[in-house]
Amino acid sequence: MQEKLKIDRPVIVEGKYDKITLSAVLDANIIPTGGFSIFNQKEKMALIRRLGEERGVIVLTDSDGAGKLIRAHLSSALPKEKIIHLYTPAIAGKESRKKAPSKEGLLGVEGMAADRLREIFAPFAVGSEKQRPRGRAVEKRDFYADGLSGGAGAAEKREALAAHFSLPRGMSANALLEAINLLYDYEAYKEALRALS
Repeated sequence: MQEKLKIDRPVIVEGKYDKITLSAVLDANIIPTGGFSIFNQKEKMALIRRLGEERGVIVLTDSDGAGKLIRAHLSSALPKEKIIHLYTPAIAGKESRKKAPSKEGLLGVEGMAADRLREIFAPFAVGSEKQRPRGRAVEKRDFYADGLSGGAGAAEKREALAAHFSLPRGMSANALLEAINLLYDYEAYKEALRALS
């Protein structure tokens, strides 16, 4: 059995089954939002704000519409620099405990294999090489110059790029840019564009 990844900031997930799944992979403080109940839980939001102010938080929600709403709610409550958004790959399927797949037909956090979750969190584990120098970041002007924002067909190009990186469908230009910069650098971005052209 592999050693758990030590994550030194709280990890926010949607539900208790997500927490159970992640607990097998991470040594971290994992906080479930209880799904949409987070919208009415002032005490839990106060706790998340407090944790975010001190150390920042990592948010990992499902890639469906509900996950996006919860992610947006959390983003509105925390300073941008204190929140790291991680994304599950867009993998078709359903969790074994559920009778039917999600509306989008994608696996959620609880349905992810342990090795996938390790890949997602490895760069943020204590002692990882995340701090090593990387190439330059991708900027908004790069998206514009490469036709990913501000022009005809930009949304379709972003969808193709998100699929290439196994990121969720329907991400805004800003969310996709942030995800790419968290996980990759400019060279990997340009390599992906060449592969898609």
